[in-house]
Amino acid sequence: MPVAQKVHIVGIGDDGLDGLTAASRQLITDAEVLLGSEALLATVENASAERIEVSDFERLVQVIADHPDRRMLILANGDPLFYGTARYLCDRLGKDRFEVVPHVSSMQLAFARVKESWDEAYLTNLANQQLERVVERTRTAEKVGLFTTEEVPPRKVAEALLERQIDYFQAFICENLGSPDERVTHAELADVAQQDFSALNVMVLVRNPNAPDRPSAMIGRRLFGNPDDAFLQSKPKRGLLTPSEVRVMAIAEMDIGPASIVWDVGAGSGSVAIEAAQLATSGAVFAIEMDQDDYQLIAANADRFAVTNLTPILGQAPEVWTDLPDPDAVFVGGTGRVVSSIVEAAVERLRPGGRVVANVSSLENVTSVFELLRNLCGDANVCMVNLSRGVQQLERLRFEAMNPSFLISAVKAT
Repeated sequence: MPVAQKVHIVGIGDDGLDGLTAASRQLITDAEVLLGSEALLATVENASAERIEVSDFERLVQVIADHPDRRMLILANGDPLFYGTARYLCDRLGKDRFEVVPHVSSMQLAFARVKESWDEAYLTNLANQQLERVVERTRTAEKVGLFTTEEVPPRKVAEALLERQIDYFQAFICENLGSPDERVTHAELADVAQQDFSALNVMVLVRNPNAPDRPSAMIGRRLFGNPDDAFLQSKPKRGLLTPSEVRVMAIAEMDIGPASIVWDVGAGSGSVAIEAAQLATSGAVFAIEMDQDDYQLIAANADRFAVTNLTPILGQAPEVWTDLPDPDAVFVGGTGRVVSSIVEAAVERLRPGGRVVANVSSLENVTSVFELLRNLCGDANVCMVNLSRGVQQLERLRFEAMNPSFLISAVKAT
């Protein structure tokens, strides 16, 4: 039985043969069978090759199976492995059957045209992703690359973003990339929502500098453990907010009751303080923060969650808490050598039987705070929290690891 011939999958751009290497052009010349869409087949010349127009993946698989002994070459747009033909065929028929020769993908070209890196951008295709899901992922992204469709063109994307008050992106619509009529339009989302573009386009979104994240609708919000993007966060300091999973564990350790007095020291955007306030409905929560911008965000987030028992305090701990009532629970978040001294001062003010929880990120602070609380309270608990969140990147699921953090908790003796 003859060994099946390797099938070459060659990426090609709108400039046709002119944009290919000599090696790619030679592969096309040597092919006995050329497969691809009508538009791609029209861009190359090979008088002796049989041409088979194929635009359906299933039919493409069948044609390959029917011609195992012929030199076949498949023409694909851009990089065949970037959301393209090659990935599907390798999954169906095995990687050993194919040789892939990539061209520059239209997504890569789009980011090159607007002179932005794309290594950390959120990339997706609206042909197989719901617009609502893409919009919510866009909310917290720095950069976005979208393959739009005729059903969901840039105009509809812009309309959907603006409807959700996501108006802090610059838009670039890159049309007919690599062809003589290539055009790149740079516009505000409001302008994009009023325009029509060529069906062959890539939409790139770049967040405006220092624009704060806008929270999504809060219908059905939780008492605690709300998603991170439910809170306003300062830019470019995003990431200082206590992640929801860590927040859940910290609040559980704080053992907050309906009438508890709670301090959140180094409150940042106020996520811990706000969720504590939702639990201590008859108590009082004080969010202590020394950064002016974050102090204002605490108030804005409190309004967003409609908590009236939270008081933002602007100033440096421990001096600023002199006149505050003694707490039943204290949460301390922060970095630097002063964390231990702040925890020590907080325990001194803590009511008997009260609980203190510190969230730190360095091993030095773990050791010092743990030993301090053991000496002050007789015992302490510590755990390391490692989190990885699932992220869909095109058709693949991958996990993004978050920086590990540590929770140290203790109960003050009665």
